[in-house]
Amino acid sequence: MEEMKKLYRTRPFMLGGVCSGVARYFDLDPTVIRLAYVLLTLFTCFSGILAYIILWIVIPEEPFKR
Repeated sequence: MEEMKKLYRTRPFMLGGVCSGVARYFDLDPTVIRLAYVLLTLFTCFSGILAYIILWIVIPEEPFKR
């Protein structure tokens, strides 16, 4: 049986790890997600900032692996 993917805030991160976690979940480059986020934020009168803060709170941080 295939293991389900889980969305985590990942390390290394620039601010909160939200964009890098979303990029890892969808198997994309984090830079692409960050650029898309910036453009979305600019074109929606900065409502992306509130969305980022909510996602930062809601998405759990990646468990530490030894």
